[in-house]
Amino acid sequence: MGQVMKLANNLLSATALAVTSEAMVMGVKAGLDPKLMIDVINSGTGRNTATETKFPISILTRRFAYGFATGLMHKDVKLCLEEAEAMQVPMAVGSAVRDIWRLAEHELGPDSDYTEIIRCLEERAGVEVKSPN
Repeated sequence: MGQVMKLANNLLSATALAVTSEAMVMGVKAGLDPKLMIDVINSGTGRNTATETKFPISILTRRFAYGFATGLMHKDVKLCLEEAEAMQVPMAVGSAVRDIWRLAEHELGPDSDYTEIIRCLEERAGVEVKSPN
């Protein structure tokens, strides 16, 4: 039971970081200030672990040193989906999350900090998500 709980939690964390990165890249591409975006999101229903800690500490500052490897996150998401498949639980969103982490691991390397996932999205959109200061 503990293993399934860990897998479920890690899937949620991986999803939050990936989808928040997509939303932030879209907002910056549209001309929004990323710091203001994080402030607004954190005062609303979109608040999550990525907006509360990872973006302010590691991404907006461009430090990318949150302390967890991209390869490990990809592995955790794969393990969760393997477990779900064994239990015959469909995970369409989880599959999309796995795909983006696979891409990040391929492009950034397994030892990159997992907050660097945003770099894959920034490159494709032609923007950089960082504090204006």
